[in-house]
Amino acid sequence: MKTVLTIAGSDCSGGAGIQADIKTMTAYGVYAMSTVTALTAQNTTGVYGIVETPPEFLGSQLDCIFTDIYPDAVKIGMLPAEKGIRMTAEKLKFYQAKHVVVDPVMASGSGSRLMERQAVRTLMEELFPIAQVVTPNLSEAEILTGMTIRTKEDMEQAAEWIFRTCHCAVLCKGGHCKGDPDDLLYEAGQAYWIPGRRIENPNTHGTGCTLSSAIASGLALGFSLRKAVQKAKDYLSGALEQGLDLGTGNGPVDHLYERRIHSSK
Repeated sequence: MKTVLTIAGSDCSGGAGIQADIKTMTAYGVYAMSTVTALTAQNTTGVYGIVETPPEFLGSQLDCIFTDIYPDAVKIGMLPAEKGIRMTAEKLKFYQAKHVVVDPVMASGSGSRLMERQAVRTLMEELFPIAQVVTPNLSEAEILTGMTIRTKEDMEQAAEWIFRTCHCAVLCKGGHCKGDPDDLLYEAGQAYWIPGRRIENPNTHGTGCTLSSAIASGLALGFSLRKAVQKAKDYLSGALEQGLDLGTGNGPVDHLYERRIHSSK
């Protein structure tokens, strides 16, 4: 069985973070492992508290995983501070981690900041260069590049800048653009547009976590990056189409929509 590690924060409401990652990896049929970078008190209406994992304990978790069940791929999500980023980068370099997918989580969907401002540069310098692909949404891409992104041409310029600056492939997600949510994959100096379709579902909590975990799972299964991204996008669309409606705010998607077991009466 292929194995995938998520390095991310915990969402006690289950829609994002390591909970969403583990559900996604389970749906893909890979063995999921987790390193918890932070505890959050959150639900569908917002984030109400964050307790960061001490860097030394973060490192101990990574040591335990890599020396026992070596992951075939790694997904990185919420890393709120510089010391945690540096510890993660140090361990991944030491253990020569492969198929690293970085989702640069800077704020929640409700607008709560999840990363210190000064940590953004550290993320780009320490983790992006060892990533196979990074997956910013448009607002995150604007923070990373300092550009204003409104059009597909803007997305191409931003993705190329990240690729050339940080030496990694980039999936610039177009979900916040008007019209269809087409994504741009910039790999090896080439831009590939991945068409999407707008699904009218306001419950999108954890979609970024879900997509990046699906990509990592696909890479662990041996898919090319382009195929892993396409399959991840299809999977996320299916999870959104189920119209799961939980909570009073921005609810989660239905991660296990293809594997649900209905009890017989």
